[in-house]
Amino acid sequence: MHNASEMKSPSVSATAVTIELNAVLVALTANEPQVLTLEDGGLLPSGPFESEHPTLQSGLRAWVEQQTHHPLGYVEQLYTFADRNRAQENGRRIVSISYLGLTRERLSRGVRDPEWRNWYRYFPWEDWRAGPSPLIAKEILPRLRKWSDAAGDPALKRERRQRIDINFGDGKDHWNEELVLQRYELLYELGLVPEASSRAGSVSSPLPGMPMRHDHRRILATGIARLRAKIKYRPVVFELMPDTFTLLQLQRAIEALAGRTLHKQNFRRLIDQQGLVEETGALTSQSAGRPAKLYRFRREVMLERAVGGSKLPLSRPA
Repeated sequence: MHNASEMKSPSVSATAVTIELNAVLVALTANEPQVLTLEDGGLLPSGPFESEHPTLQSGLRAWVEQQTHHPLGYVEQLYTFADRNRAQENGRRIVSISYLGLTRERLSRGVRDPEWRNWYRYFPWEDWRAGPSPLIAKEILPRLRKWSDAAGDPALKRERRQRIDINFGDGKDHWNEELVLQRYELLYELGLVPEASSRAGSVSSPLPGMPMRHDHRRILATGIARLRAKIKYRPVVFELMPDTFTLLQLQRAIEALAGRTLHKQNFRRLIDQQGLVEETGALTSQSAGRPAKLYRFRREVMLERAVGGSKLPLSRPA
């Protein structure tokens, strides 16, 4: 991945390359992860890096605000996509530099009709909050196993089975929530998603899941994978939370991002050990049930120390 300071606009004309900037902008609404999209959910906010942009990130911010009227807060560079087959009709190669942004959902209006969409509409097999995704056992694994069994060479068959086991397991257990991109790319390779039609012609019986234009669903998968990994060692989830929240709201937010349920007592023990939050002294005002304590993020903890990495206290599949 290129460092932003290393990339200068003169390189665009010198090597016949168009630099495209993409934004995976994430928010949480009603315990659901939302991503800001354009053109009926088919595109992520994006635009070319132009000579008047002083930096890559300023160029990205300019395009997002122009297209969606949504200001960007927390942003980090995600990945650089420079595959040889990424080219325009005129033959110019496209290098796509993607960014991950975290924000809070707000009404967004712009020249290209922006809309927030649940990211599980694009990757329905990634949501295990209600247990193992039935889509994997019913539709994905049978087609993957058929592909594996079709390998004539024993070594190739073994390699294919290993890829299936690593990425999808048995559909019931041993699920690594971080392998979002690897799973999507395997499904793309087998022609099981609509985007594969650009490589292999028409796709028959594609899997459920909303497609995106170009390779924007691949970029979105990369953003989801990065965020799922990052919530385990950096308190970035608080960029998506309101100023005050209950511990249950915090747990539901992390579950929404990870696509997994957490063990309640172990989760609260982990939060207490890391000293990430503090009580505000206020309680929720609700008409039914017992009021819950409200907490806030101890932002100074970022200055005091790096939060230690740890596995999420996941609940076991039923």
